[in-house]
Amino acid sequence: MELPGLISFAVFFLTLAGIYGVFSLGLNVQWGYSGQFNLGIAAFWAVGSYTAAILTTAPGGGHLGGFGLPFVVGLAAAVLLSALLAVLIGVVTVNLRTDYLAIGTIGIAEIVRLVLKNEAWLTNGVRGIAGIPRPFADLPGDLPALIYLAIVALAVLVVFVAIERLYRAPWGRVQRALRENEPATQAAGKNVLRFRLEAFVLGAAVMGLGGALYAHFIAFISPEAFDPLITTFVVWVMLIAGGSGNNRGALLGAFVIWGIWSGTGFLTDLLPIEIQTRAGSVRILLIGALLQIILLSRPEGLIPEAGPPTPDDGESTDNSR
Repeated sequence: MELPGLISFAVFFLTLAGIYGVFSLGLNVQWGYSGQFNLGIAAFWAVGSYTAAILTTAPGGGHLGGFGLPFVVGLAAAVLLSALLAVLIGVVTVNLRTDYLAIGTIGIAEIVRLVLKNEAWLTNGVRGIAGIPRPFADLPGDLPALIYLAIVALAVLVVFVAIERLYRAPWGRVQRALRENEPATQAAGKNVLRFRLEAFVLGAAVMGLGGALYAHFIAFISPEAFDPLITTFVVWVMLIAGGSGNNRGALLGAFVIWGIWSGTGFLTDLLPIEIQTRAGSVRILLIGALLQIILLSRPEGLIPEAGPPTPDDGESTDNSR
């Protein structure tokens, strides 16, 4: 089944926007829930992507692995390894606040990128990993693309429902209390470091899932694919523009900002060749200007965080953890 060109592009756009939505939701757990300023999104994105690629590709790719394992195994391993990395990072950085945490996570992301670039035995270095399989790729026409869109949509739904329930649970209320007034929360007997580490690890695990979905969608990854511009800056713009602290806003921001990013790409293609090479900077400028407009006109984002949610029916209000 071959789809018309416009519908085929819509499938491509929705799939990639959905993957960015997963990253935005993961960042929302860290920043929107507990106020942790993580600028190392690229690290967890890359770990998730490379883990899935190494485990699911066929042998003979010039890198570690080539195990040819099922798609689901690659996703699960990407989540687990990203969470493990977050535990190791979080134990060291969870005490840091705002700008110090941002500096620390930027450094860690750069370390991960350099390891991926220089350890060719592990990642094939700058040549990257090709031939990353997409589920049901042997089906005819555009059916694999449609099925993968459904898989991404299911992943977004599962992540959204899970962290939305956490938001409304006692755990989520403690996280928001930490974000708003950490000393008061600590005085109430909460284990501040534990709760901060839990939010950091959960957000990183979601980002690892997004990285695995991205790798199987693009079918090729290399260290250059994890440029902080498209793996960190854009995700932050999506969350801030959509509304941090609100999962619906995080998803809306992902689709709106990726739509603008894609649209400006079409516009730059219409420019003369000698100008197109500099058009990327103009796109960044436009996204930055849009973010400033949103911050000035709607500082809480397109969908602001709602007031304190009421517990689900029958849910305990005990916050004694």
